[in-house]
Amino acid sequence: MILSLADPTALPRAVQTLADGGLVGLPTETVYGLGADASNDAAVAKIFAAKGRPADHPLIVHVADLDGGASGVAHFAQQVPDFAQALMAAFWPGALTLILPRRPGVAAAAAGGQDSVGLRCPSHPGAQALLRALRQGPDGLDWGVATPDGLDWGAATPQGAIWGVAAPSANRFGRVSPTTAAHVQSELGEDLLILDGGPCSLGIESTIVDCTRGVPVLLRPGSIGAEALAQACGQPVRSAADLARVARHATGTETQPDVNDTKDASALLPAAPRASGTLESHYAPRARVRLLEAQALQAALQTWRAAHVWPWAEADAEAEADAVAFAVALETATATATATATATATATATASAKSEATATSAAPTSVLTSSSAQLGVYARSFAPEVAPGLVVQHMPNTAAQTAHELFAVLRALDDAGVQEIWVEHVPATPDWAGVADRLQRASA
Repeated sequence: MILSLADPTALPRAVQTLADGGLVGLPTETVYGLGADASNDAAVAKIFAAKGRPADHPLIVHVADLDGGASGVAHFAQQVPDFAQALMAAFWPGALTLILPRRPGVAAAAAGGQDSVGLRCPSHPGAQALLRALRQGPDGLDWGVATPDGLDWGAATPQGAIWGVAAPSANRFGRVSPTTAAHVQSELGEDLLILDGGPCSLGIESTIVDCTRGVPVLLRPGSIGAEALAQACGQPVRSAADLARVARHATGTETQPDVNDTKDASALLPAAPRASGTLESHYAPRARVRLLEAQALQAALQTWRAAHVWPWAEADAEAEADAVAFAVALETATATATATATATATATATASAKSEATATSAAPTSVLTSSSAQLGVYARSFAPEVAPGLVVQHMPNTAAQTAHELFAVLRALDDAGVQEIWVEHVPATPDWAGVADRLQRASA
C-alpha cells in the first residue's frame, strides 16, 4: 500500500506499524529504505527475510535530527571520535553514514552481529518527519533530546521507545535500489506500507565512513567526496586502496610499510568492519551490465548491428508504434522525477551535495526501436544511431545528474526486456566516484 506523505493518516499508520514490529517503506534523499525498529531484533529479522539478505550483512540505522542526531548516536554508539563528531556537524542531516563502536546490547541484529553499527541522519523531510514522530511521547513532546548535562536514559525514555529505524534499500538483496515508491512496491509487493515522498533527489546510497579504527576510512563512495570529508574532519580520509595494501602486506606481497609515512601508517589498520552495499556484486539489474570505454563501445555496437539489425524502414508499423509509446512514457517519467527532485533538492541535499543535486535539469533522451529489445546502451559521449532491438539512453554530463537517474535508468532498461546493458565508462574523477562504484558492482 502506497500512502502519500500528504495524507494525514500516513505518519500515524507508519509509526504504529513500526511500534507493532512491522516493516515500512520510507523515502530518503538517497534511495527508498525498508525500515524496522532498529532495537527490535525480531522486526529487523523481517527485513533480512523480505530482502533475502544474509543476516550477517549489517544494516544502516537512521536517527532523528532533533539535536543534530546526537541523542540517537548516543543511544546506539559506545563512543564517537572527534573526527566523527566533526563529520556529523558538517554533513548531518545528509547522505553520510558513520560506522561507530556499538553499545553492548543495542541493535545487535541490525549490526549483523558486529561490535560496530552504521548510523545516518537523513535529510529527506519525509524521513525526518517519521523519525521525529517516533521520538514523540503521548504529550507530543520530544523525549531523550541531548542537553548540556547529557541524557537521562531512564526517565527520558518511554517504554517501547524507538530510537532509530534500521533501513537498507527497499529491494531484493543485490538488486537495483529503488528511487520511487512505485519501485518499492514492484519489488516487495502491495502489502507493504510505503510512504511516498516523491523521487529521491540524490539517487545513490550514502557515503560510508568507518570511524572505528582511529582514523576515517572511506568504505563506500557517494555524493559526499573524500576531499570534502577530509576538509570537514581535518585529516586525510583513507581509501579502499589503503585497505588493499593491508591485505598485500599481510600476505607478504608488499614490503613492510614505513610507520613514519602518513600513507604507509594507514597500512597498519586492522581489517574493515562489514558495511552495507560493499559486496563485490551489488545494485544489479536482471540484464547483464558491461562497462566499456567510448571507443570500444562504438566498435562493439558496429559488430552488434551487423549481426542483429535489419533496416528500420522494414520494421512493421506495430513495432514502430510500440517504440514511440515506450519512448514517450520513459521520457515523461524521467522528466517528472527530475522536476520533483529539483524542486526539493535544497531542502533535502547535504551541505556538500546541495549544489550538485540542484543541478539536475532536463530529462535525457531515450528511444526504444523495437518491441522486442535485445540491447540497452547508456552512453554519454556519443549518440548511437536508431536501430531495431536497441534501447538508447543518454547519460548526463554531470555526476550529480547521472547519480540521480542511474537506478531508474537501469530499471527502465530491464523493463524494456533487454538482455544486456552496455554502459560507457564514467570519468575517473572524484565527483564520479559514487556512480563508478555502483556501475562496477552492477557489472560484477
